[in-house]
Amino acid sequence: MSTMAETLPEAILQVRGVSRSFPSQSGGAPTVALQATDLDVAENDFVTILGPSGCGKSTLLRIVAGLDVQTGGEVLLDGARIRGPGADRGMVFQSYTLFPWLTVQENVCFGLRERGLPRAQQLEQAGAFIHQVGLRGFEHHFPKQLSGGMQQRVAIARALANGPRMLLMDEPFGALDHQTRELMQELLLGIWEAEKKTVLFVTHDIDEAVFMGSRVVVMSARPGRIKLDRAVPLAHPRHYSVKTTPAFAELKAELTEQVRVEVRAAQAAMAAT
Repeated sequence: MSTMAETLPEAILQVRGVSRSFPSQSGGAPTVALQATDLDVAENDFVTILGPSGCGKSTLLRIVAGLDVQTGGEVLLDGARIRGPGADRGMVFQSYTLFPWLTVQENVCFGLRERGLPRAQQLEQAGAFIHQVGLRGFEHHFPKQLSGGMQQRVAIARALANGPRMLLMDEPFGALDHQTRELMQELLLGIWEAEKKTVLFVTHDIDEAVFMGSRVVVMSARPGRIKLDRAVPLAHPRHYSVKTTPAFAELKAELTEQVRVEVRAAQAAMAAT
């Protein structure tokens, strides 16, 4: 029986045969970072991507974001080929990518201002999302006055305020301490349950992948490919106590073994070079 999930006919994001190679600095054979990869992401889906370091997780996400260009294949969003960055995809990185010279309010308003929305509408929309991420009262603070978790809340609010078709998140909580990370996971999941945005979320944390995702995709060691696509059999709304359930433990154990196999393969490949 195949380990791949069936094709989703209602997919809004379609990754078709996407590969990425990087030329050698020494003039030798190019480095293949991503093998020809297929992935469908359905409307309102929350897909988490796991895999060993260097497997192409972030490369795939950057191609979907339009920040990198594939060597082969194509990416379609609502049937239209992605050819570069666009407001239909909101990106949140691990690093805090706020404008340090702008306040919380102005950071969240930035994309709205670029789109030419009237000032009153900018403030209304920004205020709603600032409230949603729990930062009411911090509108006029600058990023340097905020903790790391608070800065990521601003980044999420900024991405949501633009009304993207989907959110792309590259290890957004990777730089946070454990307790803050857990709080941010619950916050984002609560927003997703309310907003039902389509999300593609890269992480190296298996607990996070299972807790957050409606599907978990596991990628192989470089050159990366999707080797496993699992539905997460956990109901919503999803509380942190779900981590103590047998269903969570069973899926975590399966994914842990799958990732360990790929980590060992990556280590073996490095030792052979």
